[in-house]
Amino acid sequence: MNALLFPGQGSQLVGMGSEFYNKFDLVKKIFQQADDKLKYPISKIILDGPEDKLQLTENTQPAILTVSYSIFTVMKNEFNIDLKFFKYVAGHSLGEYSALVCSNSLSFDDALYLLHERGKAMQSAVPVGQGSMLAVLGLNIEDINEMIKDFKEGEICEIANDNANGQVIVSGNKNCVESLKNSLKSKKIKSIPLKVSAPFHCSLMKPAADYMGRKIRNTNFKDPLIEIINNVTAKAEKKSDVIKDLLIDQIFSTVKWRESLLYMSNNGIKNFLEIGPGKALSGMTKRTIKSANCFSINSIDDMKNFHNELQK
Repeated sequence: MNALLFPGQGSQLVGMGSEFYNKFDLVKKIFQQADDKLKYPISKIILDGPEDKLQLTENTQPAILTVSYSIFTVMKNEFNIDLKFFKYVAGHSLGEYSALVCSNSLSFDDALYLLHERGKAMQSAVPVGQGSMLAVLGLNIEDINEMIKDFKEGEICEIANDNANGQVIVSGNKNCVESLKNSLKSKKIKSIPLKVSAPFHCSLMKPAADYMGRKIRNTNFKDPLIEIINNVTAKAEKKSDVIKDLLIDQIFSTVKWRESLLYMSNNGIKNFLEIGPGKALSGMTKRTIKSANCFSINSIDDMKNFHNELQK
């Protein structure tokens, strides 16, 4: 059985999707649709940069959606690989919006608007320089929770992403995250500060969630054609009203990606197909489920190879 995965922030790079854009008119139309909806040339930022503009959260989020949706549309229209080949669809953080668009729960236009607003709201929730995120390598989530449980009230240091075995991201006030980093260093545990503009997926993001709650509730969602694995619960969901509420909670909640992968594996998924820029999700999957078959589609050759695998 197969699952379809969509990446989140951190996977972006200038020129992503350019091979598909240059070869397929339908991708050019999707990029133009994104420009028209956002009322500025997001397509130029995706294809040509500059990088610092692509890295702005309000641009990164709709940009990754545009590339992921374009690749999925080529896969469906040119290679006849559609949702009937998949049991589940899932996306990492903003990738959940790509998953909802491709499973026919949310229109591409509405997702573009929501992600642009989401990016701005998350950026403005915490003044620049006051928040921080840190990747912790080699520890599991229980170990890290033990280390952060003694922070005083008002000192925010929380699990933002449980990505894979031995890869956990924490988020919070800069001084608290720095304190954790020093503690890890004293124990000879490796950690890497993330180059992000805000502390995502922690309770500091609640103002962004309040703002996005109004936007999301006023947007039309349909039940997805196949079950979507939700970031907040790491379980399958198909009811649009529940999906809306969970998208709001997702902004300040832990992204339970490792648990999502395990849920899919425990429910019969052997093959994981990552669609969109980068190969980060395939790496996380292999670290968590040793027996998993992972496919990343970043090029037309990748798509042909996966198509051939399905024919076997």
